[in-house]
Amino acid sequence: MERMPYQPERDDAVAIALPQPNPLHDPNDWRAGLPTLTGALVTLRELRRSDAASLFASLTTEEVARFISPPPTSVEGFEKFIAWTHRQRAAGQYVCFAIVPRGSDAAAGLIQVRSLSPLDFQAAEWGFALASGCWGTGMFVESAELTQNFVFDTVGVRRLEARAALANGRGNGALRKLGAVQEGVLRQSFVRNGVWYDQALWTILESEWRQAKAVWTS
Repeated sequence: MERMPYQPERDDAVAIALPQPNPLHDPNDWRAGLPTLTGALVTLRELRRSDAASLFASLTTEEVARFISPPPTSVEGFEKFIAWTHRQRAAGQYVCFAIVPRGSDAAAGLIQVRSLSPLDFQAAEWGFALASGCWGTGMFVESAELTQNFVFDTVGVRRLEARAALANGRGNGALRKLGAVQEGVLRQSFVRNGVWYDQALWTILESEWRQAKAVWTS
């Protein structure tokens, strides 16, 4: 998701202390609070206001921000973004997990999934941003697989889309590794620093994911 759905210039809400998730709530009721997803390398959890500083440090470097819409430019900006993710999740339109490396409590990145329809979550788009120091460690792939399990099994997504600039070789390679299928090229569909980029459109269907998962677990 190279074009971020969050637009800070249109968000005048004040960042406030966010309520902590209720540990007694139904884990399938993700609109009330995201569950914690645990892997061997990472933990995915709901973003917290306290993540703002580590996200600002991790996601505003030139390496990370090169092929995504400009991230917030301050810690306060990330606090507002985090508050926005909670509002969008409660509205049933958006899911955003913090990526927390094993042995740490600091968010090193995020995975976000947004509905492409105001009526349901069957078609969605996802995107990723991860600190460059975590690249090549397996954290991205594990985070993506945990997210796929969640959105296909719990949220009810049937079609998951991603867009990546053709110049973003790492991003396209990662999507291919996850089993995504390239459906086409969107010409000059993304602009960054005044440069227009062609993007590849990648998709993963719920039916294909289940077939692949059955092979992995057999």
